[in-house]
Parts: sequence; C-alpha cells; structure tokens
Amino acid sequence: MSPFLWEQHCCLPLLPSADITELARYPLGSYLSVNIGYSRQSTADSLALARQFRRDALADGRFRLVRRFADIGGDDAIALAFDLEDAGPLGGDLNNVERFHELGLRSLLPTYNHANQAGCGCLDAEDTGLTGYGRDLVRALNDIGVFVDGAHCSRRTGLDLAAHTRVPMIYSHANFAALWDHPRNISDEQALACAATGGVIGINGVGIFLGHNNPGARAERVMAMAAHIEYGVELVGIDHIGIGSDYSFDAADFNHMLLDDPAAFSDAYTKWGPLQWVPPEDLLGLGEVPSLDAVLAGRGFSAAERAAVFGGNFARAAERVWRD
Repeated sequence: MSPFLWEQHCCLPLLPSADITELARYPLGSYLSVNIGYSRQSTADSLALARQFRRDALADGRFRLVRRFADIGGDDAIALAFDLEDAGPLGGDLNNVERFHELGLRSLLPTYNHANQAGCGCLDAEDTGLTGYGRDLVRALNDIGVFVDGAHCSRRTGLDLAAHTRVPMIYSHANFAALWDHPRNISDEQALACAATGGVIGINGVGIFLGHNNPGARAERVMAMAAHIEYGVELVGIDHIGIGSDYSFDAADFNHMLLDDPAAFSDAYTKWGPLQWVPPEDLLGLGEVPSLDAVLAGRGFSAAERAAVFGGNFARAAERVWRD
C-alpha cells in the first residue's frame, strides 16, 4: 500500500445533508480535496456547503481542516480542503476568492464544461479560450494561493491558463485524449504546457473518461488508470502525474441528474449509461480487485515513483502555490 494518498478531487452530494463520514473510506493520513460547487451553485450555496462540511468534519474528529501546507501529513487524521469546479460560485466578484480561501478552498477551475464569464469549456463547439476576467481570476488565485485548475476547461482555455499563471497549475482530474478520445480528456499539448509550469495532472477513475464504463469492469478501470499514468509519465515525466480520482459519493444523484437534464452534459456523458467510478478502496489495496498501487508496481514503478504519483507530486506543487 502506498503510504500517502493525495486525492486532488472527489465529490460529496452538494447538499447540507451530505454524510461527511463517507470520506473516511480514505485511509488516515490522506489529503482530500472535496468539491463544494460548480456552475449550478450560487456564492451563498457554496459558502454554506463549505461551512457545513467544516462543522461536520470537526464534529467527526477524524479530519484536520487544512489552513496551511504544514497541516498535511501524519497518520492521525485525514487532511481536508475544498475545490470549486467553476468560477460561477464567485458571483463575478474576485474578492470572493479570499472568502472561500479562508474556508479551505485550495483549488479552482474557471469553467465547468461550458463557456462562462471566465472562458470556454471542454464541451463548447467554439473555443475562444480564457477571457479578460479569466486572466484576472488567474492573477487572484496566484496571489491568494489557490491552485489554477484546467480540468473541464476547453483546450485553448487550458493552454491560456498555463501561459498566464506565475506558479504551477494543475489538471485536478483529467486523463489523456491520446489514449481515449473524449472531449473531457486533455491533449498532449495541454499536458506539456501544464508540466512546464511545474504543475501536475491528476488521473481520474471515471469510466467514461477511461473507456471502461461497464458496471462489471471494475478491474479494467483500475488497469486503464494505470495506463494513463504510464502514458503521462512517458510524456511529461514522473514529477508531473498524480491522482484526482473524481470519485463521487453522490453517484446516484449525479446519474439521476444526467437522466433529467442530458442537454447540460451532451451525449459525451450520457451515451454509455450510468457513470461508474474507481472507488478509494481500489486505489490503495483495500478493495476486491488488484489495487492501482499493485498494478503500477507490476508495471515496474518503484516505491519512490509510486509515492510521487500517489502524493508527492501534488504536495510539492502545493508547497509552491499555497500561502500560509
């Protein structure tokens, strides 16, 4: 088992009633970035979720809220921070970056699939890239100490993020289009530009982004994650690949939403049936199939290389980006 997991993106239900104890399926010592909103949430919605999740985490006792980089590590607690998957919850006010940062926001991506005030999304037919507001957002994130995240953004927007950030950017949960040609997966050009900033690409475990969405294909999804990690390491180097599984503890709710509003996601999300994910148990050897850690070891990744992918690379980038 890898000794430390940095999970750069996972999802609870975006409801005050979400069960924070589900996150304890990750082992003590892990770092988790948990989503608190995307294009559907208002500023008030996402602020309320962050406050509720913080209260619930403190009451549980197994979590440590991340204020500074030094809060990560040790095997006595799960380090918990938050991310936003769209600039929409900022309400157009960049001062809200600081408000969210004070509540634990450490990662933000400008656009969720479709164009907004900041830039274009990966499902847009026309890709005009980052806007003036989007460039201002990048500066604000750099100044305050929040990861600039290109996941769900269009290709040109992702390249613009790399061009304008002064510190490492990330793709929190993104796979490689060269292996599976899905609009949510990133090009080699995007990956190389991210790495050039010192950034990290978090490989996700979503079936439709891996090409293995059959409910019974649990082992195949783990193998596909390993293939994307191996491809990424060959492309950009071992220092620039991590884990952002995108595991959804709200899987049933998300799949119902796809059925109710398919136009919001396009058939790129809906044509393979209900979405499937790689659960946390299958990352580190706690599940019923060969773990991602074991599969990578079988492919020749050393213990040090696996430790870099499972946590060290994102930790190194965070140490450069975050402000205490």
